[in-house]
Amino acid sequence: MSFDADGTALLVIDVQQGFDDPGWGQRNNPHAEANIARLLAHWRGASRPVLHAQHHSALPHSSLAPGQPGNDIKPEVSPHADEPVFGKTVNSALIGTDLEAHLRRHGIKRLVLVGLTTDHCVSTTARMAANLGFEVAVVSDASATLERTGPDGRRYSADDMHATALASLHGEFASIVDTQQLLD
Repeated sequence: MSFDADGTALLVIDVQQGFDDPGWGQRNNPHAEANIARLLAHWRGASRPVLHAQHHSALPHSSLAPGQPGNDIKPEVSPHADEPVFGKTVNSALIGTDLEAHLRRHGIKRLVLVGLTTDHCVSTTARMAANLGFEVAVVSDASATLERTGPDGRRYSADDMHATALASLHGEFASIVDTQQLLD
């Protein structure tokens, strides 16, 4: 994948205040937002397309529900006025939005994905984008996730969840890269 080529967009997924709520549990990669901000500065400086996805939970008491402060995108990665924001109610930014139509209309063939959470919305969007014929890269140190508990009660650390999500995507659905690789 050529990251410097025309037709490559940066998609920032669900970097919202609500994920700072301690009720979500332990999170990995505390530097994800700083790395996303670095990538945003680079992309914007090169006048390359930047897109945002914002989760709008249908659960009224969710911190990610519209009208809740947690629904807001974090200030360090907030969209500029000319950057489209695709509101979504499911994990994939490609379901129930006009993201795919926007990508095709603007000749975007490659997506660089960053955001929250690696194993849910980032992964689901990466899989769907690849299945729709887009080339996809996921930036490992510009995405993060949370600890999870399996159906058997076993606890999986956020680091384990992040690593296995990236391993599942690697080679079949996406290239896995880091921030410095893209900036170099």
